[in-house]
Amino acid sequence: MFAGFSAAFGVIIAVNLTLAFQAVATFPGLEVRNSYVASQSFDADRAAQLALGWDVTAELTDHELTLTILENGTPIDPIIESATFGRATNVTFDETPEFVFDGQALRAQVTAGDGNWNLRLKARAANGTLFQQRIIVRGTQ
Repeated sequence: MFAGFSAAFGVIIAVNLTLAFQAVATFPGLEVRNSYVASQSFDADRAAQLALGWDVTAELTDHELTLTILENGTPIDPIIESATFGRATNVTFDETPEFVFDGQALRAQVTAGDGNWNLRLKARAANGTLFQQRIIVRGTQ
């Protein structure tokens, strides 16, 4: 009887430890190094970003990621400082898309499937303002 209970609880504990280890190993967890320092300029950064008046959308069709940035209704091609495309909970499939502006939108080939994806974007406006946003992208095949 004791051996049966020990084996059952041993399996439960082993599975829990394995899942906890995998959760910690695959989730990046950090958005900023020091949240207090980042919070000091948050309001000013947010106001400058909103003053740009950009309308940013992203769409995933097959393996093409389309990023549309409109300023007063006109497509623009800002400087992309960084872009990371991947899952929200796992950095294993993260990739850095190489965007090319076609006059209407920025396009990049990515390896993606069904489900929710995130595009973490940092773009620089012509006036030097940094635009930062996490854009949720729904993948459909």
